[in-house]
Amino acid sequence: MNPATYPARRAAMAGAARAGRWFGLAALLPLLTGCKNLELFNPMGSIAEQEMQLILVCTGLMLLVVIPVIILTLYFAWRYRASNTKATYAPDWSHSTAIEVVIWTIPCLIIVVLAVLIWKSTHALDPYKPIASDKAPLRVEVVSLNWKWLFIYPDHNVATINELVMPVDTPVAFKLTSESMMNAFFVPQLGSMVYTMPAMQTRLHLIGHTPGTYAGMSSAYSGSGFSDMKFPARVVTDADFQVWLEQARSSNDHLGAARLAALEVPTHGAPLQRFSGVDTGLFDSIVARYHGMADDEICLPGEEPGAPPQTLSLAARASRTAEN
Repeated sequence: MNPATYPARRAAMAGAARAGRWFGLAALLPLLTGCKNLELFNPMGSIAEQEMQLILVCTGLMLLVVIPVIILTLYFAWRYRASNTKATYAPDWSHSTAIEVVIWTIPCLIIVVLAVLIWKSTHALDPYKPIASDKAPLRVEVVSLNWKWLFIYPDHNVATINELVMPVDTPVAFKLTSESMMNAFFVPQLGSMVYTMPAMQTRLHLIGHTPGTYAGMSSAYSGSGFSDMKFPARVVTDADFQVWLEQARSSNDHLGAARLAALEVPTHGAPLQRFSGVDTGLFDSIVARYHGMADDEICLPGEEPGAPPQTLSLAARASRTAEN
């Protein structure tokens, strides 16, 4: 390169770099518009609250490394730039015990803290553990169809398509399976995501403390219509729940084997439907269709089949029924 053209070339490159930085910032602006509805950080149940706290604590611990690294990277780039003739030039430097101790000790301590925290929270928030409460849990059987959700209330002999209703401050005990392919049941503002699989039963226990309507969805790709597998998860007062039950019982539609076969036909954007009656054992027949395991054979690690399940106590405000 001709030395006479070097300053001009550097100026052009610096201008291009500045333009690139502004372009990058402009490109990020559309992404920030989606931050106004962060459902994971707006929990409406004890499980979701504790999971949000876990996310924040883990993120904060990791930022203890990330933020200093970013700051030091920018500092080093500025301090040792080519135009800074005052910076120390040490091409033969290769080792510093103090630096090695810092860059290895701090991350190792953070990893240990994260491991202990996640180990404890994983067992404490096990979705299979029933929630301790002075209210009897509401049982709901969930079946993922292509592409819709079937909710069966066995204690009330009603069922719905793409509508989940639960009383406020009442634990909900879900049993979940799939009619055909694996899917994922998720209500972000209430808590954990659990997969549904054919020939298998998974379990989930949630509780909602604030009346409202929350977004329920399928969070796993299961075909062309999975993006339409959305449903309202409504947390209502006990009185409103009884009103809803009466509305469901006023339906003239009964859910039996023939009606289920019609529902199993793949659809996109299936409308809300209610059934005033359900054949006994319908959920179990779907599980047994692929030689699934009997319900009394499912247990937590360390439990014997048929033993009373462990309960999960939740930290909660005084106004809540779930107590630590």
